Amino acid sequence: MNEDFSIPSMSQQIDMTWLETVSPEDMRRVVEALYRVHSFLTAIPDLDTLLTRIAEESCGVAGAEAASVMLYDPVTDELYFQVAVGDSGDQETLKEEIRLQLGQGVAGAAAQLRECIVVDDAATDTRVYKEADIASQFETRNLLAVPMIDRDDLIGVLEVVNKADGATWSELDLKVMTVFASLSATAVTHARLIETKIKNERLTAIGQAIAGLSHYTKNIVTGLSSSADLIDMGLERDDLQVLRKSWPIFQRSTRRIVNCVQDMLSFSKERTPLREEVDVAKLITEAYENFEELLNKRKITVIIDTSGLRSSFYADSQGLYRCITNLLLNAADVVADVDGVIRITSKTREDGGLYMEVQDNGAGINPELMNKIFDPFFSTKGSQGTGLGLAVTQKIVEEHGGTLTALNVSDGGASFQIVLPQQGLPYESIEPK
Repeated sequence: MNEDFSIPSMSQQIDMTWLETVSPEDMRRVVEALYRVHSFLTAIPDLDTLLTRIAEESCGVAGAEAASVMLYDPVTDELYFQVAVGDSGDQETLKEEIRLQLGQGVAGAAAQLRECIVVDDAATDTRVYKEADIASQFETRNLLAVPMIDRDDLIGVLEVVNKADGATWSELDLKVMTVFASLSATAVTHARLIETKIKNERLTAIGQAIAGLSHYTKNIVTGLSSSADLIDMGLERDDLQVLRKSWPIFQRSTRRIVNCVQDMLSFSKERTPLREEVDVAKLITEAYENFEELLNKRKITVIIDTSGLRSSFYADSQGLYRCITNLLLNAADVVADVDGVIRITSKTREDGGLYMEVQDNGAGINPELMNKIFDPFFSTKGSQGTGLGLAVTQKIVEEHGGTLTALNVSDGGASFQIVLPQQGLPYESIEPK
């Protein structure tokens, strides 16, 4: 994020010269509270937690039984309880049921007038909204309400309720609550700006992902449609040559759709691997044979070496198959026709874990993109890829407690190395070259 969301210092927000009239003991107490609240602004990222801490400090420094923060909803022109702390009765009822129009209740009046309101006797003050006490089963004896204003915008109202020992609210209470209200307003504004920016970034990312998937599936559907038309024509003419030419295209397009759907399903939810005894060599062979026709047509050489496998391995067979398939197709996309070479190597580690490597002789990975290749929906293939293959592979590997590492090899091309622990034990290192 490029915007500066740093919290302004207290001296930039509120004139603090009034502290000079406060006794040394009260000054120490107030300054310590102000210091703690100001430190919350940069240390606590969650808005509810931050406002709760500010309300708790308000209770402490003002000697109140309870405190609350009400936020302003400009759409409905109402105040609603966001945070309530202390002995304030049924707090959930306050949050769920009580909303005040501007001018309604003491908080509504403070918000409408944008002025602090002190109530020393709630029983006789007609501005007190007694329905809130009835709903929360709480008795308000006195209260202090301070509007939360940021850059002339109404943010809400900070209230402290029931001064301890029957005392009245002092000038010190009013000044401190004014500072707390200002800091709270700034915190809410900054939190909303950050939330809006994050939401916009997410919407942009979702839009880009949908656009990428749409282009990718459109290409596949076009291939399916064209090959289906040719198949229909071959059937009508009883032309076996047309059928033989069209059927492989139809099969390849179908496989691409299936792979895309499986990747999306794998990426969409967390899952615990269903471990079973897996013949890794057989799994690699099956993945290769599924795309053998396509690879042979492009005259890509695939070299498989599973001689280092000593025994079966316990893993989620479907998940491991997806990893092999995704890395194989990823390599096939980057190597040249005729001269393309893909090496798939797998062996058992000395500790019983599994090592697997898929290496190609393509152009390698752009160093500037190395930290992005596992990001979901990131693709260098334009409309020819979903950007999910490597992200899904990494997710499956990590669900097994393993690691997936990408690097460029010295003689050209890229290498993707998987290390899986036996029976879910974590390993951090990769097989040395």
